[in-house]
Amino acid sequence: MKSTKQLHQSVIDACRSNDAKAQMQLYDLYCDAMYTVALRYVKDSFTAEDVMQEAFIKAFKNIDSYKDEVAFGAWLKRIVINQSIDYLKKRKLELVSINEEITTVVDDDNWNVAATISYQDIVNCIQQLKEKYRVVLTLFLLEGYDHGEISQILGISEVSSRTHLLRGKRQVQEQLKAVHHV
Repeated sequence: MKSTKQLHQSVIDACRSNDAKAQMQLYDLYCDAMYTVALRYVKDSFTAEDVMQEAFIKAFKNIDSYKDEVAFGAWLKRIVINQSIDYLKKRKLELVSINEEITTVVDDDNWNVAATISYQDIVNCIQQLKEKYRVVLTLFLLEGYDHGEISQILGISEVSSRTHLLRGKRQVQEQLKAVHHV
Protein backbone atom coordinates (compact mmCIF):
# COMPACT_ATOMS: atom_id res chain seq x y z
CA MET A 1 0.00 0.00 0.00
CA LYS A 2 1.35 3.42 -1.00
CA SER A 3 1.90 6.17 1.54
CA THR A 4 0.25 9.55 1.06
CA LYS A 5 3.59 11.04 0.00
CA GLN A 6 4.13 8.28 -2.57
CA LEU A 7 0.59 8.75 -3.84
CA HIS A 8 1.12 12.51 -4.19
CA GLN A 9 4.44 11.90 -5.94
CA SER A 10 2.87 9.49 -8.44
CA VAL A 11 0.11 12.06 -9.19
CA ILE A 12 2.75 14.80 -9.62
CA ASP A 13 4.77 12.53 -11.92
CA ALA A 14 1.64 11.87 -14.00
CA CYS A 15 1.03 15.65 -14.19
CA ARG A 16 4.54 16.05 -15.61
CA SER A 17 3.33 13.85 -18.48
CA ASN A 18 0.30 16.15 -19.01
CA ASP A 19 -2.10 13.52 -17.63
CA ALA A 20 -5.42 15.42 -17.40
CA LYS A 21 -6.85 12.98 -14.84
CA ALA A 22 -3.83 13.45 -12.57
CA GLN A 23 -4.08 17.23 -12.97
CA MET A 24 -7.70 17.05 -11.87
CA GLN A 25 -6.72 14.92 -8.86
CA LEU A 26 -4.08 17.45 -7.85
CA TYR A 27 -6.51 20.30 -8.40
CA ASP A 28 -9.12 18.57 -6.22
CA LEU A 29 -6.55 18.01 -3.47
CA TYR A 30 -5.44 21.64 -3.28
CA CYS A 31 -8.16 23.87 -4.76
CA ASP A 32 -9.95 24.74 -1.49
CA ALA A 33 -6.77 25.71 0.34
CA MET A 34 -5.41 27.69 -2.62
CA TYR A 35 -8.74 29.48 -3.08
CA THR A 36 -8.52 30.59 0.57
CA VAL A 37 -4.99 31.91 0.00
CA ALA A 38 -6.06 33.86 -3.11
CA LEU A 39 -9.12 35.25 -1.32
CA ARG A 40 -6.89 36.72 1.40
CA TYR A 41 -5.34 38.95 -1.21
CA VAL A 42 -8.01 39.79 -3.76
CA LYS A 43 -11.07 39.80 -1.44
CA ASP A 44 -13.56 39.00 -4.21
CA SER A 45 -14.65 35.36 -4.47
CA PHE A 46 -14.95 35.31 -8.27
CA THR A 47 -11.57 36.97 -8.70
CA ALA A 48 -10.01 34.59 -6.14
CA GLU A 49 -11.31 31.66 -8.14
CA ASP A 50 -9.86 33.11 -11.37
CA VAL A 51 -6.52 33.82 -9.71
CA MET A 52 -6.43 30.30 -8.25
CA GLN A 53 -7.20 28.70 -11.60
CA GLU A 54 -4.54 30.80 -13.34
CA ALA A 55 -2.09 29.71 -10.66
CA PHE A 56 -2.93 26.05 -11.28
CA ILE A 57 -2.42 26.54 -15.02
CA LYS A 58 0.96 28.14 -14.32
CA ALA A 59 1.82 25.32 -11.89
CA PHE A 60 0.95 22.63 -14.44
CA LYS A 61 2.97 24.40 -17.15
CA ASN A 62 5.96 24.69 -14.82
CA ILE A 63 5.60 21.44 -12.88
CA ASP A 64 8.99 20.28 -14.16
CA SER A 65 10.57 23.05 -12.08
CA TYR A 66 9.02 21.56 -8.91
CA LYS A 67 11.72 19.85 -6.91
CA ASP A 68 10.84 17.62 -4.01
CA GLU A 69 12.78 19.96 -1.66
CA VAL A 70 9.55 21.51 -0.34
CA ALA A 71 6.04 20.15 -0.02
CA PHE A 72 4.04 20.48 -3.23
CA GLY A 73 1.39 22.50 -1.37
CA ALA A 74 4.01 25.05 -0.27
CA TRP A 75 5.33 25.33 -3.83
CA LEU A 76 1.81 25.79 -5.18
CA LYS A 77 0.93 28.31 -2.45
CA ARG A 78 3.87 30.46 -3.50
CA ILE A 79 2.53 30.46 -7.08
CA VAL A 80 -0.96 31.43 -5.85
CA ILE A 81 0.45 34.27 -3.75
CA ASN A 82 2.51 35.56 -6.67
CA GLN A 83 -0.49 35.25 -9.00
CA SER A 84 -2.64 37.19 -6.51
CA ILE A 85 -0.08 39.96 -6.22
CA ASP A 86 0.33 40.06 -10.01
CA TYR A 87 -3.44 40.51 -10.28
CA LEU A 88 -3.34 43.39 -7.79
CA LYS A 89 -0.46 45.00 -9.68
CA LYS A 90 -2.36 44.68 -12.96
CA ARG A 91 -5.23 46.51 -11.33
CA LYS A 92 -2.70 49.26 -10.83
CA LEU A 93 -2.76 48.91 -7.08
CA GLU A 94 -1.00 51.95 -5.79
CA LEU A 95 1.22 50.99 -2.91
CA VAL A 96 2.25 54.51 -2.14
CA SER A 97 5.87 54.63 -1.18
CA ILE A 98 6.32 56.86 1.82
CA ASN A 99 9.07 59.44 1.73
CA GLU A 100 11.90 57.65 3.52
CA GLU A 101 13.77 60.82 4.47
CA ILE A 102 10.88 62.10 6.55
CA THR A 103 9.49 58.88 7.96
CA THR A 104 11.05 56.95 10.78
CA VAL A 105 9.45 53.72 11.74
CA VAL A 106 9.49 52.28 15.20
CA ASP A 107 9.42 48.50 15.14
CA ASP A 108 6.57 47.35 17.31
CA ASP A 109 6.94 43.63 17.82
CA ASN A 110 4.08 43.39 20.32
CA TRP A 111 1.48 41.29 18.51
CA ASN A 112 -0.25 40.01 21.63
CA VAL A 113 -4.05 39.92 21.56
CA ALA A 114 -6.61 38.97 24.15
CA ALA A 115 -7.27 35.25 24.47
CA THR A 116 -10.93 35.85 23.62
CA ILE A 117 -10.02 37.00 20.11
CA SER A 118 -9.86 34.23 17.55
CA TYR A 119 -7.57 33.84 14.56
CA GLN A 120 -10.62 34.28 12.33
CA ASP A 121 -11.50 37.57 14.09
CA ILE A 122 -8.04 38.89 13.23
CA VAL A 123 -8.26 37.65 9.62
CA ASN A 124 -11.69 39.30 9.29
CA CYS A 125 -10.27 42.61 10.53
CA ILE A 126 -7.33 42.35 8.11
CA GLN A 127 -9.82 41.82 5.26
CA GLN A 128 -11.42 45.19 6.10
CA LEU A 129 -8.18 47.15 5.62
CA LYS A 130 -7.16 49.21 2.60
CA GLU A 131 -5.36 46.99 0.10
CA LYS A 132 -1.88 48.38 0.75
CA TYR A 133 -2.17 47.50 4.46
CA ARG A 134 -4.07 44.25 3.92
CA VAL A 135 -1.52 42.86 1.47
CA VAL A 136 1.46 43.68 3.71
CA LEU A 137 -0.23 42.30 6.84
CA THR A 138 -1.26 39.14 5.01
CA LEU A 139 2.24 38.56 3.64
CA PHE A 140 3.86 39.30 7.01
CA LEU A 141 1.49 37.72 9.53
CA LEU A 142 -0.25 34.95 7.62
CA GLU A 143 2.40 33.92 5.09
CA GLY A 144 5.52 34.62 7.16
CA TYR A 145 7.43 36.85 4.73
CA ASP A 146 9.93 39.35 6.11
CA HIS A 147 10.11 43.02 5.10
CA GLY A 148 12.92 42.40 2.61
CA GLU A 149 10.84 39.79 0.80
CA ILE A 150 7.70 41.95 0.95
CA SER A 151 9.56 44.94 -0.49
CA GLN A 152 10.79 42.79 -3.40
CA ILE A 153 7.40 41.20 -4.06
CA LEU A 154 5.49 44.49 -3.99
CA GLY A 155 8.17 46.78 -5.37
CA ILE A 156 8.18 49.06 -2.32
CA SER A 157 10.93 49.96 0.14
CA GLU A 158 11.40 48.03 3.37
CA VAL A 159 10.54 51.23 5.26
CA SER A 160 7.21 51.40 3.39
CA SER A 161 6.57 47.75 4.19
CA ARG A 162 7.22 48.37 7.90
CA THR A 163 5.07 51.50 7.84
CA HIS A 164 2.16 49.74 6.10
CA LEU A 165 2.47 46.89 8.61
CA LEU A 166 2.46 49.24 11.59
CA ARG A 167 -0.48 51.30 10.32
CA GLY A 168 -2.43 48.20 9.35
CA LYS A 169 -1.75 46.67 12.76
CA ARG A 170 -3.04 49.80 14.49
CA GLN A 171 -6.22 49.70 12.41
CA VAL A 172 -6.73 46.01 13.22
CA GLN A 173 -6.25 46.78 16.92
CA GLU A 174 -8.83 49.57 16.73
CA GLN A 175 -11.32 47.27 14.98
CA LEU A 176 -10.76 44.56 17.59
CA LYS A 177 -11.24 47.07 20.40
CA ALA A 178 -14.52 48.21 18.88
CA VAL A 179 -15.80 44.67 18.44
CA HIS A 180 -14.44 43.02 21.59
CA HIS A 181 -14.19 46.03 23.89
CA VAL A 182 -10.60 45.07 24.72
